[in-house]
Amino acid sequence: MGIPLQNMTLPEFLAWEAHQPERHEFLRGETFAMVGGMARHNRVTLNLASRIGDHLDGMPCQVFAESMKVQLTEGVLYPDVMVTCGKPLAGDEQTVTDPKLVIEVLSPGTQGYDKRDKFILYRSLASLREYALIDPAKRQVEVFTLAERGAWTLTDQTAAGQLTLASIDLTLPMELVFRGVEPAD
Repeated sequence: MGIPLQNMTLPEFLAWEAHQPERHEFLRGETFAMVGGMARHNRVTLNLASRIGDHLDGMPCQVFAESMKVQLTEGVLYPDVMVTCGKPLAGDEQTVTDPKLVIEVLSPGTQGYDKRDKFILYRSLASLREYALIDPAKRQVEVFTLAERGAWTLTDQTAAGQLTLASIDLTLPMELVFRGVEPAD
C-alpha cells in the first residue's frame, strides 16, 4: 500500500472513485492509488478467474476479477479474484459486500499488506469462508479456510500439485493456475 492521497468519508470516496481512471483502495478515511500489475500477476489472475468461472457455470455464485470492489465497514478493497454467492446475476453494482472466497495474487510490493492487513480486514466479513494467497514468482500457494468456532486454518498447498478451494468445491491442477507464467529467477 502506498502513501495516502487524501482523506474523505466512505460515501465521498465511492462518488469520487467512480470518476477516476485508476483504481483506488480506501481504508479508514484514507485513499490509496493502486499500482499496475506485472504480466505474471495478471496471467495468474486471469487463469484463476476463467477456471473458477467455468466451474461455477450453472451455480448461483459469480466470480469477479480485479475491477470489482469489496466494501467493508472500514473501507473498500479490490481483491484480485473473488467469488460471491449472494446474487445469481450481475447487474450495475460496483461493490460486493458478501464474498465467499477472496484470492490475492501477490506482488513484491504488496505481499506483506495482502498477507497481514488485508486478511485482517476481509475476516470482518461474515460471508468469507476462504482466503488464498498465490505468489506467482515463487509458485507458493497458501489457503486459509474458516473452520469451526471462527478459527482460520492455513494449508500450504505449494507442493500439493493442485489448488483446492473447499468453499466452492474446486480442485484445480497447479499447472493450470500457473499456465503461461515463468517462475522468477
